[in-house]
Amino acid sequence: MKHVQSRDNPLFKMLHRLATSSRERREHRAALLEGPHLVEAFALHGGEAEVLAASESGMSRMEVAALFEDTPARRRAVLADRLFGEVTQIETPVGILAWINVPDPGPIPTQPADCLLLEEIQDAGNLGSILRSAAAAGVREIYLSRGSAFAWSPKVLRAGQGAHFALGIHEGAPLAEVAARFAGEVIATELGAAESLFALDLRGPVAWIFGNEGAGISAALASQARRRVSIPMPGTAESLNVAAAAAVCLFERVRQQCAMSGAHHPAP
Repeated sequence: MKHVQSRDNPLFKMLHRLATSSRERREHRAALLEGPHLVEAFALHGGEAEVLAASESGMSRMEVAALFEDTPARRRAVLADRLFGEVTQIETPVGILAWINVPDPGPIPTQPADCLLLEEIQDAGNLGSILRSAAAAGVREIYLSRGSAFAWSPKVLRAGQGAHFALGIHEGAPLAEVAARFAGEVIATELGAAESLFALDLRGPVAWIFGNEGAGISAALASQARRRVSIPMPGTAESLNVAAAAAVCLFERVRQQCAMSGAHHPAP
């Protein structure tokens, strides 16, 4: 275990680059997990950090000290508080973070399972919320087009609240190709579509298409949708935020599946 006191320390310099540069994170396929919740979620899914770092003051907290001791990591370091403050993006940091390698989801399967096809989702909060909803709804495969936010950026990770580690996240994926391979329903939401989401039978395999916050879905990807549906909105809003729309769609399917099985899942 290292005690890091100087800005000239190579480990601090690398952590600082990863914390402040999205290009560095993408090039190194690396992510920084900040705070006990994300670090613990990563460990619970069998992850091993490249570096586990804590602040000097953080180590005085029982929760941080226990995670620092128990979380699998190749290297461990305790940073002076002033240095830790330069590599965290949390306003009031608890004092622990992990540098991890972005998990490899493997090749795109020949026959994709239930999934989300996300085209140029650029808002980090929206993307993280969508990933969280997908994990909660039992959808495990996520395909992101080029031009989407980096799924492992700090803001997406915070919004996802640990959902990332339960998902296979394929970035830069050929969405139209995945849709063409899919054996079940391929569904896109569209304002003004004649068919209502709530009129569909969603109990079988489904691939959901969601598009850019402003531009929506490209014509090329829309042509792969086998169903286009609208979400009924009796109020005055013109449309739903893409993360809200995704949550409505995913949990309408959960509702139908629960009704079919007679299962009941109480709210957390």
